[in-house]
Amino acid sequence: MKFALKTQPRRVPEAEVLEAPAPGAASTSDGAKRLEAKHPLAIRWFHWINFPVLFIMIWSGLLIYWANDVFRVGWASSTLFHFFPQKFYEKFGLGSRLAEGMAWHFTLAWIFALNGLGYVLFVAFSGEWRHLLPTRKSLGEAIQVVLHDLKIRKQPLPRAKFNGAQRIAYTSVIVMGLGSLLTGLAIYKPIQLAIISSPVGAIAATLGLNATGYEVARWLHFWLTLAFCGFFLIHVLQVARAGWNNFRAMITGHEIVTDAPANESPTRSDSTPSAPQVLEAPVAP
Repeated sequence: MKFALKTQPRRVPEAEVLEAPAPGAASTSDGAKRLEAKHPLAIRWFHWINFPVLFIMIWSGLLIYWANDVFRVGWASSTLFHFFPQKFYEKFGLGSRLAEGMAWHFTLAWIFALNGLGYVLFVAFSGEWRHLLPTRKSLGEAIQVVLHDLKIRKQPLPRAKFNGAQRIAYTSVIVMGLGSLLTGLAIYKPIQLAIISSPVGAIAATLGLNATGYEVARWLHFWLTLAFCGFFLIHVLQVARAGWNNFRAMITGHEIVTDAPANESPTRSDSTPSAPQVLEAPVAP
């Protein structure tokens, strides 16, 4: 006589689930971290040379501006804000140093010009301009970046070397640098360099402004300097917000990238990690 043992299949409770490995875990092939090249050596050199040069030029420019600080924000005879109050010069020790300011400013201007020229030539001939120049989509991307930074947009931004906002900002800085150089030369030698100052004066006359080319060039030079100060502030805040991985890339040329599953795009290690995947365990037969 034979007996057959009848067994019941084991059922896994519905609440029993398995959690997938977190992205970036070193033990999984899908989440490995790797170094990825980002900034060429030349770009890093141009960047770190330009940073102190431009900073000292702004400081020395203030020493020069002290001698004739004519600009203000206001209307008619009313002044909302004067650039700059006397206490500003006293607090930072910027008064009565005109000769020192001119010596520093005119010396570093040539370093600023040569460094900027080298940067533009490298970007043009190396192909880096493809990552830098704005495209037709850059304005829309820039708006999404602002919404993301303001915590209004919740979706992560598309991965790219430079997003739309960065493309617009970094290209604008190049134009601002050229404008500062040309207007600075027009201020320095308005007669000898009439080829620069005269067209500026002609444009002012066409617009009905009662100002010479020298005066307009000085006005433009001043506001371009304030624009550089604004860029400095925002740039430093954004770098601090992006984290160490982003800052390190401008020093070493590489950044850490976390690989993602095949159906997702890889993310940098300083990106916000996504929520862990939850997988249901298969029911045993």
